[in-house]
Amino acid sequence: MIKVKLFDQEHEKDLELEMNKFLAKIEEKKLIDIKYNVAAITEEEDEQIYCFSSMIIYKS
Repeated sequence: MIKVKLFDQEHEKDLELEMNKFLAKIEEKKLIDIKYNVAAITEEEDEQIYCFSSMIIYKS
């Protein structure tokens, strides 16, 4: 069965840590792909908020 695991963080280091914890739990041969995305949103007073997200596709 193919599954996905979604991750979403405001800081790239938090995303990296969360993903690495998950990847340590699955066998390398079960990993299919990793998708990565960054979004930036400008709020009032020119403050930018970032959203770092990823999706790991793997076999269970």
